[in-house]
Amino acid sequence: MKLMPALPESIFDICYLIFAVSCGIILIKNGKNKRDIRFFGIMTLLLGCGDAFHLVPRVLNYWVTGDFTAALGIGKLITSVTMTLFYLLMEYARRERYGVKGEKPLLVCVWALAFCRIALCCFPQNGWTSAEPSQLWGIIRNIPFALMGIITVAVWLRSAKSDKPLRLMWLAVTLSFAFYLPVVLFAQAVPLTGMLMLPKTCMYVWMIAMFIRAGKTPAEKRL
Repeated sequence: MKLMPALPESIFDICYLIFAVSCGIILIKNGKNKRDIRFFGIMTLLLGCGDAFHLVPRVLNYWVTGDFTAALGIGKLITSVTMTLFYLLMEYARRERYGVKGEKPLLVCVWALAFCRIALCCFPQNGWTSAEPSQLWGIIRNIPFALMGIITVAVWLRSAKSDKPLRLMWLAVTLSFAFYLPVVLFAQAVPLTGMLMLPKTCMYVWMIAMFIRAGKTPAEKRL
C-alpha cells in the first residue's frame, strides 16, 4: 500500500533533487576562494547525487511497471554511504569556517565512525536487495551514524553560536536524526513511520538554505 499519493511525492522528490544538485553546483562555483563554502557545495552536491540513487527508482516505481526492489535497495546503500561522507565533510567545513586547529582526537573519532558505518553498510547481512532487509543490521549500521550525528550537533552548537547564517545548524541536524531514527527502528513494524522521511528531507533543504546564506555572508560580517 502506498503511504503517500504518488503524484505529490514524486513532485517533491524531483524538486528536492533539482534543488540540491543546483545549489551544490552554485556553492562550488562561489567557493573558489572560500574553502568553507566549497566544502558546503561538495556536501550539497554529494547529498543530491547520493539521494538520486534512491529517489529516482522510488519515483519510477510509482509510474513504471516492474520490480524495483533491487534498485531501491542498492540506492539505499549508496545513500547511506553518501550521507556518511556528508557528515564527515561537515566537520572539515566547520574547521575551515571557524579556523579550528588541532582537535585531532575528535577528527580521528569522526573518521573512525565514518569508516565503521560504511564498512557495516557493506556486509551482505544487511540484505539491501531483499524485499525484507534485516532490521537488526539496519540498527547496527546506524549506531556509528547516530554517534556522528551527536558529535556534529555538539561541535556546531559550540562553533556556530555567533555565526548568524549557521547558528541553527545544530538544530537542523538534531531534527533530521529525530525524524530518521524512528524509521530505522519501527518502519518495518509500523510502515506509516516511513512518512517521517519527508520532514527529514525538509531538514536537509533547511541545511542547504543555510549553506547558501553563509555563502552570501562575508566572514567579517558574521554575527
